[in-house]
Amino acid sequence: MRVLLDENLDWRLRREFNDEHDVVTVQYRGWGGKKNGEPLRAAAAEFDVLVTLDVGLEHQQNLPSFDIAVIVIRAASADLVDLQPALPAVNALLPSVQPGQSYVIAA
Repeated sequence: MRVLLDENLDWRLRREFNDEHDVVTVQYRGWGGKKNGEPLRAAAAEFDVLVTLDVGLEHQQNLPSFDIAVIVIRAASADLVDLQPALPAVNALLPSVQPGQSYVIAA
């Protein structure tokens, strides 16, 4: 599964994903700073899942119109130590995600 980490997530989080997933960051793809759904449109063409901290994304975008699933991590902060507890649940969820759907995981 191809996973894109949003720019609001620490790049080191990619080490916490199971080996069968290909995890890339928004910064690595050169998509940092894009607004108004541009990253989501670009991501849908290449990735299966976008992982983000942006809790408002599902309300800002019409997710069913995108061919990508979105996983929102709710954590106390964007610090790696606060995000890591969510990764076992994210890894468990990945095989069952559906395009156009959003999922929330609490850290």
